[in-house]
Amino acid sequence: MQMARNEYTIQELLRRDVYVGDTKVGVIVGERNHPNTDRVRSMRIVVESDIADEFMRKPAEMAPLSKELVHSIMDDGSVKLSKSMRELQRRWRNTVRIDENLYAPDEMEDRAVQDNQGNEVGVIVGLLKKKRTYRGVIVETRLSIRREFGLPERINIPINAFAKTRESLDEVVLSRTITKLLTLPSYIQINDPNFIDEDE
Repeated sequence: MQMARNEYTIQELLRRDVYVGDTKVGVIVGERNHPNTDRVRSMRIVVESDIADEFMRKPAEMAPLSKELVHSIMDDGSVKLSKSMRELQRRWRNTVRIDENLYAPDEMEDRAVQDNQGNEVGVIVGLLKKKRTYRGVIVETRLSIRREFGLPERINIPINAFAKTRESLDEVVLSRTITKLLTLPSYIQINDPNFIDEDE
C-alpha cells in the first residue's frame, strides 16, 4: 500500500508509528486545529524518549513532523519517512519550545495569543530569531488592546512569556497578565529597535 506523497489525511495517519529506516521515531497523535488546512503543514508526534535524548538539544515529549517528510504507509501500517534522522534533528532545532513541547514555525503563525486572564492580545504574524534560535513572536494586536494599553499595531512577545498552548482553540497562552507582560525585561528587550531579527 504505497500512495503518493502528501496525499494522506490526518485520519489515515493518526496513531501510526513513524519510522526512519528501522528506527522508530514516535507516534502520530494529531495536527493543528486550524480552519485553513493549507496552513497546516505539520503533524504532532509523541517522540520516543531515546530519540528525544539523542536528537534534541533538550528532550521534548511532543514535536512537529512535517507532512512533506511522509514517504509512504508500509504494509505493516507504519509510516515511513523520506529523510534521515539528521534532517529530523535539523528541523527540530528550528522550532519553538513551549511547556516542554516543540512547535514548528508554521504551527505558531496565525495562532491567537491570550493572557492568563483570557484576554485576547492579538494574532501571531511572524517569528523572531537571534543566534539561530527563535526568541519571540510578532503579534498583531487587537484594537481594544491597543487602546487600553497604548500599544502599536504590532508588538514582539518573548517565547519565555508563554505558559502553554490550547490545541483545541489554536491559542497560545501567556503566563501572566498583559500589564505584567509589558514590564518584563525580556519583553522590553525584544521590542527595542536595536533587537536584531536574523530571519529577515
